[in-house]
Amino acid sequence: MNFENGIVLGVVLGVSAALLLRWVRDRRTLAGAAAKAEELIRGAKIEAQNLKKTAVLAAKDEAHRKKEAAEAEYLAKAGELRELKAKLERKEEALDRKSELASRREEDLTRAMADLRSETVDLRNREKELDALYASYGRKVESLAGITLESAKELVLADARVEAEADAENLIAARLKRAREEADSRARDIVITAIQRVAVDHCAESTVSVITLPGNEMKGRIIGREGRNIRAFEKATGVDVVIDDTPGIVTLSAFDAVRRETARRALEQLIEDGRIHPARIEDVIREKRVEVEAFVQRAGEEAVEDLDLHGLQPNLVSLLGRLHFRTSYGQNVLRHVIECAHLAGMIAGELGLDPKLAKRCALLHDIGKAISHEVEGGHVTVAAEFARRLGEPPEVVNAIAAHHEDVQATSIYAVITQVVDAISAARPGARRETLERHLQRMEELETVAASFDGVKNAYAIHAGREVRVIVNPQRVSDPEALKLCRDIAKAVQEQLTYPSEVKVTVLRETRAVDYAR
Repeated sequence: MNFENGIVLGVVLGVSAALLLRWVRDRRTLAGAAAKAEELIRGAKIEAQNLKKTAVLAAKDEAHRKKEAAEAEYLAKAGELRELKAKLERKEEALDRKSELASRREEDLTRAMADLRSETVDLRNREKELDALYASYGRKVESLAGITLESAKELVLADARVEAEADAENLIAARLKRAREEADSRARDIVITAIQRVAVDHCAESTVSVITLPGNEMKGRIIGREGRNIRAFEKATGVDVVIDDTPGIVTLSAFDAVRRETARRALEQLIEDGRIHPARIEDVIREKRVEVEAFVQRAGEEAVEDLDLHGLQPNLVSLLGRLHFRTSYGQNVLRHVIECAHLAGMIAGELGLDPKLAKRCALLHDIGKAISHEVEGGHVTVAAEFARRLGEPPEVVNAIAAHHEDVQATSIYAVITQVVDAISAARPGARRETLERHLQRMEELETVAASFDGVKNAYAIHAGREVRVIVNPQRVSDPEALKLCRDIAKAVQEQLTYPSEVKVTVLRETRAVDYAR
């Protein structure tokens, strides 16, 4: 029992010693931590004091800099104000001087106005005196001459008018002669150069196509039982098929050359194939219609490529191709516009203008002839409106509208288009017309020329390209002959239709004959 108590006492003493040791160690640790904390606090206070001193110094420096900047700005503003004040003082002095000058000028003007009013009164008095003197002289002149002053004025004015008209006509004649000589020389060089550089072939196309048959029995197959084949063919193509007693041929007749070409190709295919019945006719015509449209498009593209004109609308290119099947007085219109485009490009180059724009105007000037007749209006009006809707330049639209002089030409390119159109149409063999129409045109030329006062005779020569007018020399003077020539040319231009141009020549001659006996 005592032993156990001793063990318990030992354990208690050991635990107490351990606890005492831990308490002593914790006290030491707390004392060290407190000392370290105090040391950190002292360091923080020292650092805070240093930072505070640094911030105060920086603030003082910044305040000093701002103060110096404000002082400098103040000095600059003060200098500007002094300069502005000096300027204002100078301006005020200048205004004072101007005011004084204006006052002196006003006084001078007032004196001048007074002098002018005085002089005006004197002039009016003198004018009255002169009017009275003029009236008295007029009465004296009238009494001496035996005619009134108004009659004398009219006589003088009439003589002066006659002399002025004669001088004006002579001056106009001289100016026109010199201008024509210079213009003819220059134009002849340009046109001849262009014509020599452009050479095309011309062909005449009619409104019928002739198909050669391998034998007369083929006519019966084309007609078909009770005419069903020929009716189906004519209905599908819109072309008249003429089968007569002429051996070995069939004639296709139509004014629309595109339809006629489609029918020609289709009939040749049917004859070669041998199978001719309504269903087969429709298939072949449908196939050939596509083939002709492709040919039309290709013809237009070739024309554009030949002229190096890119950027045309596809619709315009297709219409150009259709011109291959159009003729004017027997002249192929596509070849005509291509030739015109080449000529226009040459002339524009000689004149220092844009050759491509000139080519474009000339190429499209007859595009209306390819537009369907279902569109109302003449080919000039229709073509101009069509080109305007497709966004063509104003020069092109005006050249199309003015190439027959239906409207006023507003650019040099429209004039060039008129010139090349006349050149292409005037080539020998380019166009043809019937004998009746040729004789009628000759008679119309002579009738128009003979309708003017003073004309004795008028003769159309050179196939209607010139009209010679003989006037009465007692009724028409030389200056009046020049005016008469211009009037006849203007009347022919306004009243008649002709393919190119008509030269008007007025002849006046006075002969004096006497005999020595």
